[in-house]
Amino acid sequence: MELNVKNLPLLYVAMTLFLGATMANAQDNVIDEIVWVVGDEPILRSEVETQRLQSQLEGVKFDGDPYCIIPEQLAIQRLYVHQADLDSINVDENDIISMVDKQINKSITYLGSKEKLEEAAKMTLPRLREWYRDNYRIQSLVSQVQSKLVGDVKVTPSEIREYFKNIPQDSLPTIPGEVEVEIITLEPKYAQQDIDAIKEKLRDYTERVNNGESFATLAIMYSEDRNSARVGGELGFMGKAMLDPEFANVAFSLTDPKKVSKIVESEYGFHIIQLIEKMGDRINCRHILLKPKINAQERNTALLQLDSIADQIKNSKISFSDAAKIYSSDKETRNNGGLMVNSATMTSRFKIDELPQDMNNIVYDMNVGEISQPFTLRMDKNGDKEVCAIVRLKTMTKSHKASLTEDFQTMKQLVLDKKRAKIIDDWIKEKQAKTYIRISDNWQKCAFKYPGWIK
Repeated sequence: MELNVKNLPLLYVAMTLFLGATMANAQDNVIDEIVWVVGDEPILRSEVETQRLQSQLEGVKFDGDPYCIIPEQLAIQRLYVHQADLDSINVDENDIISMVDKQINKSITYLGSKEKLEEAAKMTLPRLREWYRDNYRIQSLVSQVQSKLVGDVKVTPSEIREYFKNIPQDSLPTIPGEVEVEIITLEPKYAQQDIDAIKEKLRDYTERVNNGESFATLAIMYSEDRNSARVGGELGFMGKAMLDPEFANVAFSLTDPKKVSKIVESEYGFHIIQLIEKMGDRINCRHILLKPKINAQERNTALLQLDSIADQIKNSKISFSDAAKIYSSDKETRNNGGLMVNSATMTSRFKIDELPQDMNNIVYDMNVGEISQPFTLRMDKNGDKEVCAIVRLKTMTKSHKASLTEDFQTMKQLVLDKKRAKIIDDWIKEKQAKTYIRISDNWQKCAFKYPGWIK
């Protein structure tokens, strides 16, 4: 069997911020040659060198010779892409575009401007965008093939018990300690005079733009959105669902790039917005954000209210769950009776170091069932939104060696992962046997993970 994947890029490596720059440098400085052929698709030395240099930038350590490990990884990707072609697997182009937009925006924010990104990547923004799109498309195809191979795999209780029975005691995994935490938050109110002062500033900025000043310059000087301020307040192309609802409604209603929006209040503060460009159902705009400051009096008021709520719970006048539903301002936990959900695992269990930093030390010293003293907590992704909170430690498990009774779900996942890994390994070996593979002589002296490359 020969692979014949048309119109796909030669680079199948994962995308990160500086990969464009690394690719350009590698291909400029390496005398290129075909080092592997998988089916009828070549793997170039420049591809291997690109991935090696990128790994250096990221601090990735290889367990072996990178000139052996990297081309094998690229060869495996060729096998997946060919299988996607056979199975007529397609990618959702809207999802790919969204991923590209996020990556481009992240890169511009990190480097400071579109021009600096183009300089680092050594390519124009349209070319870089296309390059990102091709690579994310490959990643999506690989992921879909893997899902098709192992998506329906299940394990039975008897398989789990058999695995646990046969594993040596000194090889049992250590299960890290975990906690379940319930929370009630209150957002201190802003003083009306502070809100009025902020609105007055935003009206002044609007008037200055209308009189000819640059919105972008004002954003750099005054906006409190630290990520976008450095690029003149520009947010990059986003869909409506990616933005705060109040912000999105106003931003998508704009039609004239020369006009400034009315003042918008969102959960992050107060904004004025300027349209840059609309493209289908996505928009690129810039904004200036100002945030009212919480004064000590309002903070103390919220802390005292939480202290009173805690007393009611301790005196059995109300349950923590009911108090959270009635009083808590945190919409993500309120309907769960205050129970926090770990977004990484979508369960209620957290390792201590996965909790917000302001909460970490407090929970560490608590006993199960105990309610904390009121404290302040920074909640949003930038750590800028201050709330007041009390927490209750619902459950705690200490670090321990895995046991079948206490850690059945963990052992189930372990057995399932091993079963899936074996299916994928067997599939790769089968594809190796049916695919034409040629490796240059100087690249054969390797301890490959899958020895079947050399026939």
